[in-house]
Amino acid sequence: MREPHRCRLLLAALALLVAAAGALAAPLSLNGEPVQGALLIGHAPPDHAVMLDGEVLLRAPDGSFLIGFARDDTEPRMLVVTAPNGERTERVLRPADREFDIQRIDGLPPSKVTPDPGAMERIRAEAAMTRAARERRDDRADFLDGFIWPMTGPITGVYGSQRILNGEPRNPHWGIDIAAPTGTPVVAPAGGIVTLVHDDMYFSGGTLLVDHGLGLSSAFLHLHRILVEEGQRVEQGDVIAEVGATGRVTGPHLDWRMNLGATRVDPGLLLPGFPNPPADDAASD
Repeated sequence: MREPHRCRLLLAALALLVAAAGALAAPLSLNGEPVQGALLIGHAPPDHAVMLDGEVLLRAPDGSFLIGFARDDTEPRMLVVTAPNGERTERVLRPADREFDIQRIDGLPPSKVTPDPGAMERIRAEAAMTRAARERRDDRADFLDGFIWPMTGPITGVYGSQRILNGEPRNPHWGIDIAAPTGTPVVAPAGGIVTLVHDDMYFSGGTLLVDHGLGLSSAFLHLHRILVEEGQRVEQGDVIAEVGATGRVTGPHLDWRMNLGATRVDPGLLLPGFPNPPADDAASD
């Protein structure tokens, strides 16, 4: 082979290697779409700086990070990734609008719709307890394994729907309601650390919180029995509780909610096949 031809082949091979290395070290990737209620899972090389609206994002060791959009978010967010050499990648994230249902629920005890002053003191204390449990921050990334259904059953409520309780407008619903008989097992939709166990909160009854890393947590409400303890590590598919009818309910069901810090996001956007759950006990497959 002539030397110039060999050199051209070597240079072409080198160019392919450089291009492949550049693709592997892409400065930014995002999984998910910026819509109201969405959780975006992002990734940038660990040695790159990542900022959202001028604030540094908490990241996992592999460079993963999370961005959450609230139900009513309309303003664009600015995501900036800066390489060690100063090169910047910018992405404007504009949350798309969603249409949310109106859900009417009648037959609730009047005290659960309009609590008296004594109950309000208890409600405020329980809300503070829940906020404190959601303050955990570490660089775990259990969410990277994806999410499975915590149980199967008819979907009776969805994220963001405006609630009309006993004819009175109230706050939107923040989770997914799945109907099932009392005692039905609930599994962990993703691995994590248990940060709150409470047998009887005023509104949510038996309440369990699991932190999935980087400030992302799941809440499981109205439980009959909780089978884990605070501080315990759980893995995806582990049985963690049983469905109940505790707190403000009209029948047994699981209310599964998700927060990124103080931002309430829609777990349904992370589930395979939502809004149609598996037809059998495939939730833990």
